[in-house]
Formats: sequence, C-alpha cells, structure tokens
Amino acid sequence: MARSIQRFANPAQFMALSGAVLPWASAAAALTLGVGLYFALLASPPDYQQSETVRMMYVHVPSAWLASAGYASMALACAIGLIWRHPLAFASAKAMAPLGAAFTFLALVTGALWGKPMWGAYWVWDARLTSVLVLFFIYLGYMALWEVIEDFSRAAKATSVFCLAGAVNLPVIRFSVDWWNTLHQPASVARLDGPAIHSSILTPLLIMAAGFTLLFLVLALVRTRTEILQRRAAALEAAQASRAMQTGGSAG
Repeated sequence: MARSIQRFANPAQFMALSGAVLPWASAAAALTLGVGLYFALLASPPDYQQSETVRMMYVHVPSAWLASAGYASMALACAIGLIWRHPLAFASAKAMAPLGAAFTFLALVTGALWGKPMWGAYWVWDARLTSVLVLFFIYLGYMALWEVIEDFSRAAKATSVFCLAGAVNLPVIRFSVDWWNTLHQPASVARLDGPAIHSSILTPLLIMAAGFTLLFLVLALVRTRTEILQRRAAALEAAQASRAMQTGGSAG
C-alpha cells in the first residue's frame, strides 16, 4: 500500500494521470447529470404525499451525501499526509474543502426549502440538521486555518489534525436519526432490508447521486492540479528571488 501511495503521490505522475482522466470524467459527469436531471424533473412521477416537492430530494440527498463523503475523503487524505508525509495528500485535502463546504451549504438550503412544506418550518434544531450545520462550520474552520498559517508544512499539519478531530462528527450525522427522536426521516436507501423508495423515484435519485459524485471528483482533480501549479509557481518565484539576492550580494 505504501508503494502505491508513494507512486501516485508523485506530483508529476498525478498531473499526467489526472490530465488523462479529466476529459473522460468531465464527459461522464455531464452525461450523468443530464440524464439524472431529465428523470428528476420530467420523467419521474410526483410523490403521492409530497407531490412535486419531492423533486427537491434529487438535489438535497446527493448534496448531503457528498457533504459527508467529501469530508471523509479529506480526513483520509489528511491521515495519509500525516503518516507518509506526502504534500500532495495535504494539497488534495485543501482542494476538496471548498467543494465539501459548498455541497454542505446546498444540502442545508435545499433541506430548509424542503422542510417548510413538510414540517411547516424552514429550520428546526433537529439532531441531523444541527450536526450537518456543525459540519459546515468545521469546513469553514479548516479553510480558515489554511489562510492564517503561511508556512505550508505547518499549515498542513495543523489543518490535518483539525480535520481528523472534526471527523468525529461524521458518525453523529450518520446515526443521529437512530440515536435520537428526530423529525428527519431515517435512511430510505442504504437499508439492510432494501430501499424503502419506489424504483420510479429511486432510479433518478441514484443517477443524480452518481452525477454529483462525478462532478465532485472532476472539481477536486481540477483544484488539486491548481494547488500543485500554484506551489510550483511559488517555488520558482522563491528560487528567482534567492538567485537575485545572491547575484546582488556578489556584485556588491
């Protein structure tokens, strides 16, 4: 495993591999989202209880899934970075943070819009809703920590420890509907006895989830590539400044 991580943690190999994958992943994301939106907005029937408001689910559920999955991916990258000291792992975690925060915010907003006709209120201090709100603040704290520490190595270590500590919120989000009495409905798809959703609604939901996941992957690759290029540019600027100082000192 260490050798595999070492291989793909090489920035040059990552840039080559991601450059080859990106066009295909982008096309797959666009196609999947297009098909998913067609079924979600046009081909799927309204729910017998929720009527047309059920269509909010096709955005809310994938966003909520990626809010947690994105943070779990960040935590994994941070753990790899701390254990094997790979700067690329830290850079990828940094790149994923704004994406995870955006999907978390989207989950909160769509949940509020969906909750108004279902519960009669945009917001209640429900265990699931509150724990997802906490996750959003954790995302913001992680990104803020990167901004206040200028040295990359120090920032990488501090943000990774913060990220791993914040990961304790993930099981709270996952099991909150089981541990407490909440207004939020329990799991309807990932159930031991099978999904509790009709296939006419489940199919577009799964397609949208796949599309959102591919979109997250594409954006994460693009942002990680940008992080690598920015670090290369900063290193070149530092090297040029160092040479200029040495040349100036020699001339003097």
